[in-house]
Amino acid sequence: MIHNRDLQIRDPFVLPVATEQRYYLYGTTDPDPWKPPAQGFDVYIGEDLEHWEGPFPAFRPPSAFWADRNFWAPEVHAYQGRYYMFASFKAPEVRRGTQILVSDAPGGPFIPHSAGPVTPAAWECLDGTLFVDNAQTPWLVFCHEWVQVGDGEICIVRLTPDLRAAVDAPTLLFRASAAPWAQEVGTPERHGYVTDGPFLHRTTAGALLLLWSSFGVGGYTLAVARSVGGQLVGPWEHLLPPLYATDGGHAMVFRAFTGQWMLSLHHPNRTPDERPQFLPLCEEEDTLRVLPNA
Repeated sequence: MIHNRDLQIRDPFVLPVATEQRYYLYGTTDPDPWKPPAQGFDVYIGEDLEHWEGPFPAFRPPSAFWADRNFWAPEVHAYQGRYYMFASFKAPEVRRGTQILVSDAPGGPFIPHSAGPVTPAAWECLDGTLFVDNAQTPWLVFCHEWVQVGDGEICIVRLTPDLRAAVDAPTLLFRASAAPWAQEVGTPERHGYVTDGPFLHRTTAGALLLLWSSFGVGGYTLAVARSVGGQLVGPWEHLLPPLYATDGGHAMVFRAFTGQWMLSLHHPNRTPDERPQFLPLCEEEDTLRVLPNA
């Protein structure tokens, strides 16, 4: 067993499997996720969000796999009876993008499902997440990276019902600089505003919230945007204060088996010290709040 304090992981994503009463924890698990060659993705399995069995291999690239680096931020979603992994990949001559993998079991092994990335081939993209709207239409919500556009973007694109491809051109939701808390980062040669880790949460009252990360005065920062009218296309308003502003982020929301809403993120935002954090949440006035003493 491994304890959270000893578990190096970025972008932690939790899939509760009710039939097993166990949590599956995925994330960026290469010891140095910035340097090639990438190894793959591991999964940890536990019952209490503190102690975990593993790591178990969830994905290892097949010999002809197109990417060899930046294996980042895997998410696993149950959809139409199977389990789909959305993750970022990159190769020297291919732009970073989100590809979709599939498995019949939450622990994998996951194999390629889409024919390469479902994000635009000419774009540098990352951190794709699945959102299924009220009409049961699947969407990819993803980041168009600041390293290409300067002011990082969060965009959406409709997916085919089988999750194998994008249907049409992406739509812009907002740019990072629209958030009053966001700070510019970088060097004189390359600087801009970062968008990371979008995740959609529909509250019990029906509000549509988008969690996303960038950099603020306290370092890596997690905040919430809310859709005016509750539709995916927005418009989106940026809520203050940020949800977590002390060098942690790339978050998602899940419901524990106790019924408690939980926030999953990594903190601090430096390798190799990043660790998973699981914090209780409450829905409050069409937003989210981390409970005190969490």
